[in-house]
Amino acid sequence: MLALIQRVSRAQVDVEGETVGRIGPGLLALVCAEPGDDDARVVRMAEKLLAYRVFGDDNGRMNLSLTDVGGQLLLVSQFTLAADTGSGLRPSFSTAAAPAEAERIYQQLVLECAKRHAPGVETGRFRAHMEVSLVNDGPVTFLLRT
Repeated sequence: MLALIQRVSRAQVDVEGETVGRIGPGLLALVCAEPGDDDARVVRMAEKLLAYRVFGDDNGRMNLSLTDVGGQLLLVSQFTLAADTGSGLRPSFSTAAAPAEAERIYQQLVLECAKRHAPGVETGRFRAHMEVSLVNDGPVTFLLRT
């Protein structure tokens, strides 16, 4: 499982002109399921998303997590993270989980994060054409893998 996380001041997802997810300060996580992802990897990713220290403490050092600062979380499915770009000029997506399995894993991650994070979780819409807008705070961006 992959997650490209960005510390944001705000972010939102629109589908066909409708806002389906919106957060203020927190994390935007673009999430990709890979073949072989299981319940343990989902739990581990939820733990990492909520505990990864990317927010500044009183000294400006990245020592605080999303949970520590009470930030919001926006999870967006993004199968293109698993693209194989090693050869040619067109990406291959054979390293991403099949759509039905990916959706199950993504929904499981949403539920796991919501269960653990009191401020709640906003989402995009799986398999929809989404317009994601954000203000990256820093910029701060990390690729997490479980």
